[in-house]
Amino acid sequence: MYKVFVNDAPLVLTNKLSETVNGEYFLLNESAINNAIDALAKKKLQAAYIYHPNHEEILKKFTKKIPLEVAAGGVVTNKQGKVLFIYRNDKWDLPKGRLDKGETLEECALREVEEETGVQGLKIENFLKTTYHVFKKGGTYKLKEVHWYAMQTSYKGKLVGQKSEKIEKVKWKGPHKIKKALENSYTNIRILFEGDKFH
Repeated sequence: MYKVFVNDAPLVLTNKLSETVNGEYFLLNESAINNAIDALAKKKLQAAYIYHPNHEEILKKFTKKIPLEVAAGGVVTNKQGKVLFIYRNDKWDLPKGRLDKGETLEECALREVEEETGVQGLKIENFLKTTYHVFKKGGTYKLKEVHWYAMQTSYKGKLVGQKSEKIEKVKWKGPHKIKKALENSYTNIRILFEGDKFH
């Protein structure tokens, strides 16, 4: 099962019919997918489902209809146990960005975090998870697949938000402030903190 978020509403790609009970059901073709995304984007539906019997094939087929953009980012913790957040588009978010040609996912994650926040001396601890969301670019829907990594740094320097990416603020946040930030964030970001000490 894959959960693709449209704003904060899930479009669930599943190979189990039993999972499609509580929402509208759509076929795996271009017009149906676009209808599903439109309905979720306009908040006409709270959830939508696309069924395909083969789990391996479902994402492949979906990305033939909706172009895929691969990105990577980081959940960065400093020596005080605080987590690095960025603020843009009136929401708290985590640093991430698009994979460049010839780059590994790890290299992309480290580069993007540094570019967007000014934080240096980053070390990847482990892979966390992959999240999916739909966004609109030039009038067409695209699927963003983000590979998230847990990172550590002992950086104590200045935090600098990347202006070209419209990042207004960069902040280290402790557990109490993380909880507050997640209330004004995205479902995919909240997912990264699920079952964590921050909840």
